[in-house]
Formats: sequence, C-alpha cells, structure tokens
Amino acid sequence: MQIILVSRGQKGPKTLDLTCRRMRCKATAMALAGFVGIAAVGAAVALAVANPKDRALDHLGGLQAQVGGQSAQVAQIKRDAQRDLDALAVKLGQLQAQSVRLNALGERLTQVGKLDDGEFNFDEEPGQGGLEVTSGADAGAYALPESLGKSIDQLSGQFDTQQAQLEALRDMLMDRSIESSLRPTGMPVNGYISSYFGGRPDPFSGHSARHTGIDIATPTGTPVTAVAEGMVTFAGQRSGYGDVIEIDHGNGYMTRYAHNSALVAQPGQRVKVGDVIAKAGSTGRSTGSHVHFEVWYHDRVVNPLAFVKGHR
Repeated sequence: MQIILVSRGQKGPKTLDLTCRRMRCKATAMALAGFVGIAAVGAAVALAVANPKDRALDHLGGLQAQVGGQSAQVAQIKRDAQRDLDALAVKLGQLQAQSVRLNALGERLTQVGKLDDGEFNFDEEPGQGGLEVTSGADAGAYALPESLGKSIDQLSGQFDTQQAQLEALRDMLMDRSIESSLRPTGMPVNGYISSYFGGRPDPFSGHSARHTGIDIATPTGTPVTAVAEGMVTFAGQRSGYGDVIEIDHGNGYMTRYAHNSALVAQPGQRVKVGDVIAKAGSTGRSTGSHVHFEVWYHDRVVNPLAFVKGHR
C-alpha cells in the first residue's frame, strides 16, 4: 500500500510506501505520539477542572476533624466543670453544717453568759444599712448556677451575721468578766463573821457605836486575799485600824482590810482576785485576831454583807 502526499507548492508529490517495514514503524510511532499527546492534554484539562474541588473537599475534611476535636474538648471541660460544681456543692453542705454548729454555740454561750432574753438572737440578722455600690468589674464575672450561687450568697451572709454577733457576744462577756472581777465578791479570809455592819455596843466602852464594816474571826497568820482586782493604794498603819491594806478597784469601789499582823502587798501593786495581800492579826483597836473588812462605793461606806455572800 502506498500513500501519495501532494503539496500545493511547486514541489512534487511524496509517496509513502506502507509496504516498507521502516515506513510502517514511523507511521505507527507518529500515531502513538499523537494519541499520547491528546491523552496528556485531556488529563491536564481534567486535573485543571477537578483539582479545586478535591482541595475544597480535603479542606472541609480537615475542618470537620478540628470541629470534632473541639467538641471533645468542650465535653471534657463540661465534665471537669460538673465535677468542680459537685465538689463545691459538697463543700457548701459542710459549711452549712458548720454554720448550724456555730448557731448552737452562740445560743449556748448566750445561756452560759446569762444574757437577757432577746439580747442576742442567732436566728435573726442584726440591723444593717447603707448605700449599695456595685463594682463594674463584677459585670463580666463568671456566674455560677443560680441555685448554687444563691446558696453560697446566703451562707456568706450567715457567716457575716454570726461573726458580728459572736464578736459582740465576746466583747459583752469580756466586759462582764472584767466588771465581775472588779466588783468585790466573797470572803477575804477563811473564818466566821463575829460582828456585823451598823449599830452595835462598842467592845471597849460598851456604848452604842456605828460599825463601818464586818469582823471576820480567824487565827493569826491566816492569809487575807483580795476580793476583787485593783490597785493597792495604801499599805500601812491607820489609827484604830492597825496594819491595813486599801485597794482601789477603779469602778468606784474601794475595799479595806484591817488589824493585820503582816502586810504582803505594797502600794502601787496590781492585785487580782485571790492574791494574798496580808496576814490576819489583832493590831490596832482590836480584842482578838480577826479581819475588819470594809467596802466603800464612791467615797461612801456600804454594808459588805451582800458582797461577802455573793459568788462570781
């Protein structure tokens, strides 16, 4: 088989002899080259058209994976937050129980302190007032669940109330304790009352006389103790009293201990309830060993009997 190629130019026609093996190989190679070229162009066009879609699908898959990971993180955060809230709720219950115990303690202290009814009521909040100032910084704060936040606010208010009342109760009990320690109470010496306050026959003249204290008979050398806290203002001899101790208690009260055989306390010394200040005796105008005990209130002598029979 022969193929004749005719040119429009002046060149003569060319003849391709397909019976020639060499020519057939060339023709086949040219055909294959053309087919491969066309296939390559088609593939390039196909890739150019399909590649943006594949990239978009790949990008979408990546986003889906990120969303899945973030969802897992959110779920973990929720679990952690719930665990924290559960722990907080348990702690809140413990604090509420502590608040109940504090209320019970306050009521018991009120009873022990023998305070007037209604003076301290731990079931009611003390009166408070003032302008409400809201900080702008609190507006963006993280908010707890309403029920839990309300419980915490109520508990915080209870603790504030209890603290205020317990501090006031402590101050009142402290004041009463101080006041009690400054008030003459009890016997200054072990013995018995041999002569009372007021009118009596004078032991030396037999004439009617006014006794300004009480006499407590006791052996010589028996310790004489302070019946209240105070400052020793005098330690020495006074006419008729013999060796005497005088204590100013700083609340209008002054006590005097007379006829002692020895003085232990010194002027300017601070003494407490029960401190030994002297030894009993019979110095001064005395018929025997005893302690003459006087109580003065705002520079006026008063009957000591109610004080020596009192208890702290």
